[in-house]
Amino acid sequence: MVKPSAKAEMLIRKPVAEVFEAFINPDVTSKFWFSRGSGRLEAGKTALWSWDMYDFSVDVDVKAVEPDRRILIEWPGSVGTTTVEWIFTPFGNDATFVSITNEGFQGDEDAVVQEAIGSTEGFAFVLAGAKAYLEHGIQLNLVPDRFPQGLENS
Repeated sequence: MVKPSAKAEMLIRKPVAEVFEAFINPDVTSKFWFSRGSGRLEAGKTALWSWDMYDFSVDVDVKAVEPDRRILIEWPGSVGTTTVEWIFTPFGNDATFVSITNEGFQGDEDAVVQEAIGSTEGFAFVLAGAKAYLEHGIQLNLVPDRFPQGLENS
């Protein structure tokens, strides 16, 4: 069986250098994804990303950073580690097509499928939040509002 992967893609109407910077610089990324990061993404280094609203942090092993083109990380999945790859494709001079793929999910078939579905949803929120922030300066709070405290998860 081919293992499922998660994929989310979005056109962001900003130049590739600006969009790429938003994903390697935690001062920007924290406006649309995690609460804080320990530092810029650099190949061969580990970064700590925290979602304070969920009292959750994760170590991210940065495998590759190719300026304005690609980011590759490994991070913990439900079982073992998975890889996440961002591909940044210029679209004209003022837009960037961002593709995010998360793969390497482990466990039984049902667990792998559920993790791939959840990851796809999460990265779709990340891209929508990045688009709103980078294009319009609006923080949509998609990630913190996904699981609001006091509301049972369905």
